[in-house]
Amino acid sequence: LEVIGPDRDGDLMAKPDIWESENVTPKIFIVPNKHNKNAPSSGDRILARLSSAGDGIFEARTIRIIAGAPKQILGIFETINGQGRLHPTDRRSKGDFLIEVSDNLGANPGDLVRAEPLPGRKLGLRKARIVECITTDNRQQVPSIISIVDHDLPTRFSDAALKQAAEATAAPIKGRVDLRDIQLVTIDGLDARDFDDAVWAEPDLNKKNIGGWHIIVSIADVAWYVRPGDALDINAYERGNSVYFPDRVIPMLPEELSNGWCSLVPNEERPCIAVHLWIDADGNLIRNKFCRGIMRSHARLNYHQVQKAYDGNIEEVTGPVLKNVINPLYGAYAALLKNREKRGVLELDMPERKVQLDQNGNVRTISVSERLDSHKLIEEFMILANIAAARTIEKENISCLYRVHDEPSKEKLNNLYQVLNSVNISFDKGGVASPKRFNRVLELAKNSPYAEMVNVLVLRSQAKAEYAPDNLGHFGLALNRYSHFTSPIRRYADLLVHRALIEASQLEIDKTKEPQQNLIKIGEHLSDMERRSAVAERDAIDRFTANYLADQIGDNFIGRINGVTRFGLFITLDVTGADGLIPIRTLNDDYYIHDETHHFLKGRQTGREFRLGEKINVRLDEASTTTGGMIFSLIEKKKFNKTRVKNKKKNSKLRSN
Repeated sequence: LEVIGPDRDGDLMAKPDIWESENVTPKIFIVPNKHNKNAPSSGDRILARLSSAGDGIFEARTIRIIAGAPKQILGIFETINGQGRLHPTDRRSKGDFLIEVSDNLGANPGDLVRAEPLPGRKLGLRKARIVECITTDNRQQVPSIISIVDHDLPTRFSDAALKQAAEATAAPIKGRVDLRDIQLVTIDGLDARDFDDAVWAEPDLNKKNIGGWHIIVSIADVAWYVRPGDALDINAYERGNSVYFPDRVIPMLPEELSNGWCSLVPNEERPCIAVHLWIDADGNLIRNKFCRGIMRSHARLNYHQVQKAYDGNIEEVTGPVLKNVINPLYGAYAALLKNREKRGVLELDMPERKVQLDQNGNVRTISVSERLDSHKLIEEFMILANIAAARTIEKENISCLYRVHDEPSKEKLNNLYQVLNSVNISFDKGGVASPKRFNRVLELAKNSPYAEMVNVLVLRSQAKAEYAPDNLGHFGLALNRYSHFTSPIRRYADLLVHRALIEASQLEIDKTKEPQQNLIKIGEHLSDMERRSAVAERDAIDRFTANYLADQIGDNFIGRINGVTRFGLFITLDVTGADGLIPIRTLNDDYYIHDETHHFLKGRQTGREFRLGEKINVRLDEASTTTGGMIFSLIEKKKFNKTRVKNKKKNSKLRSN
C-alpha cells in the first residue's frame, strides 16, 4: 500500500500500490498501532494486513514499512542544550531530528531549513543533515514562509516580467467607450490594496421593464497589459492566482500592475472591460452588452462604510454618493436576491477566521469575519457579470474555461445521510441532488447545537469546483453556465475569459489573437494551483493561531466537536475558530469505542457518548507554532446518566418507526 495522508477527519489513508481493476479504488484506513513506534506517514509504502469493515471500506494494520517517504524534511532549526534540533513543520511527522554541528550548514536558531534524514538509528532521535537554509527572517514571518515553501508556491517574477511591468504606461483612449462620467465606485475590504471591479446601477427607464434595473460592472482591462505568451503571461500562468496571507500577498502580477495600472484607484483614468446588464424586477438577466472602455472610479468605499450609509449612518466619503450610487445598488441587489431565492442557491454559512497583526507582525486579534449585506451585494453583482460572460462565450462558440461545479457523488450523499441520521436530522439520500435539498437540511439544523457541524458536513459532501473547457454548470449556484470574469488581477482563469470576450464581442483594439491552447491541461493546472493556495492560506492561519494561543496554554475555552475519529476528538473553539485535537488516550475514565457509521465515541462501561456538534469545555495543553497543531484536554465533564441514554435510544427507535 501507499500511504496518501490523512482525510478531512484526520484518519490516515492508503491506496493499493498497484490497482489494475476498472472499479473505484477501495477506501483504506490505517489503524494506529500503539506499540509500533515506527508508524507510517504520508508517502510511505507499507506491507499491511487488510480486513473488511463493510461497504467497500477496509482497515489496514501495518506489518512493516517497505520504503520511506520523500527524503527531504522542512522544519525549524533550534539548539537545545547545545545540540541542534530540527522541528518538522508537518504535524504528522513523529518527533524531532538531531542535527550535528558538522551538518547544520551554518543555520541559526529559528531558521526555516530543508534537511535529509541520515541512515541508521535504533534508539534515540533520528539524525538529519541540513541541505538548505531558506530564511533567517524573524519569527513573526515564519508561518507564511513555511506555507509558501511547503506548498512550493512561486514567489519570484522573472527579470523580463518585472521589466515589462515597470515599463507599462496608460492605455490609449482611442477605440474605447468613455465611461468616465458614470459614477462607478469600488467596494472592497478595509485593507484591500488592489481594486479590480467597480459597480453602478440605475432603474431601467424602459417602459417594458417596469421595476427592472440597468447595472454596470466594470473590470480592470488586464488583457491590455498582459498579452498571450509574453513574460508577464508566463509568470501569471505559473502562479495561477494571487495568494493571501495575514502578513503578505503573493500577487499574480507585479505591483506596478496589480496595485497600479490594473487597479481601479479613485479619480484616476483606467482601461476597463465593462458589461452592461439589464435585469427585470425579479432579478432575471434580460440582456447584456460588453464593451472595452475607459473609466474613472468616483470613490473607494469599503463594505462597512457602504452598509452604514445605507442604514442611515452617513460619513464624509459616502454622503456624495448615497442617493445616486449606494441606494440604487441596494435596489438592484433586492431584485437579484429574488432570483437567487427562486434558483435555490446552496446557502452555506461558513464564517472565516480573520487574523489581524500589529505593526510588529504579532497577532493582535483573531475573529470571525462579519457578513454584511454589502458583501452579499457585491457577490451578487459579480455572479451576474460572470453569468453574462459565460452566456456570451457560449453564444459565440468561443473556446474558454468555465467555472464548473458538479453535483455530489452518491458515495458522499450516503456518507452525509449516515452522519445526519446519527443526530436525528432528516435527509433523503435518494432522488435527484439539488441545492434546495441541502438548504432544507441546513434550515433544520439552524439554531441547533449541530448548525456549524452540518454546514461543514454539507460543504464536505460537495464536489470540488474547478476550471474546465466543458460546461457542466455550477451546482452550488444552481446555474447552467458560469465562468470567472471579475478578478483578472488575481485569477489567471479570468484573464483567459477576458481574452475570449474580447474575441466574442469583437473588442480587439490591436487585433492580438489568443493562440491555440490545451484548455484541459490549463484548467487542471489552474485548479491545482487554486487548491494548493487555499491549503497554504489555511495552514498559515493555523500557525498564526497557534502562535497567538501559545501563551494561553493551561487556559480553558469553549468549543464544539467537529470531528470524531478512532484516535480522538477534533475541536473548534467558539471565539477564534481554532482547531485542535483531544487525544483519545486522555479520555481515561473509560475505554472509548469509535462508531464510524454514526460518528461518535462511546464508553464501553459507562455508555457515555461524544458526538459531532456537542459543546464542551476544554483546556489548551499544547500549541505548536511550527506545525500549527493544538492539543486539548476535556474539563468539567458532565455527569453521565445511563437512564438518559436508554431513553435516548428508545426515542430514536420511535422516531425511526
